[in-house]
Amino acid sequence: MMQQQQVSSGSEGDAKYANIDERKRKRMISNRESARRSRMRKQQHLDELIKEAAKLQAENAEIKKRTASATQMYMGVESENNVLRAQVTELTDRLRSLNSVLEIVEEVSGLAMDIPEIPESLLEPWQLPCPVQPIIASSNVFEW
Repeated sequence: MMQQQQVSSGSEGDAKYANIDERKRKRMISNRESARRSRMRKQQHLDELIKEAAKLQAENAEIKKRTASATQMYMGVESENNVLRAQVTELTDRLRSLNSVLEIVEEVSGLAMDIPEIPESLLEPWQLPCPVQPIIASSNVFEW
């Protein structure tokens, strides 16, 4: 108790130290408050990043789902195209056979028959009947 009375005495030296202690105390409080605000900002930023990561993961899952659906549709169309190509080949072969029969009948009977020529597109199915045009995709190409 005696020391407290001496420190709080009115001498100039003691007042100077009391002033310094008060400034240190205020600075310490200010630093603590600043650190608290900094931690709060850091936590808010972390929370925002977590929300953004969750949102991006959900978007990624949706894109994956749409891509899988589009791939499945593509495979279905590709399979159907393969069936149609096989049918075109088979029908072209049948048409050639029928034309051969008609030519034989024409030769044997002596009657003139109008035998249509087989279109080039059937004889060369790898050639496209129309010019190749670029496919232009938009941003909502996968939206149904």
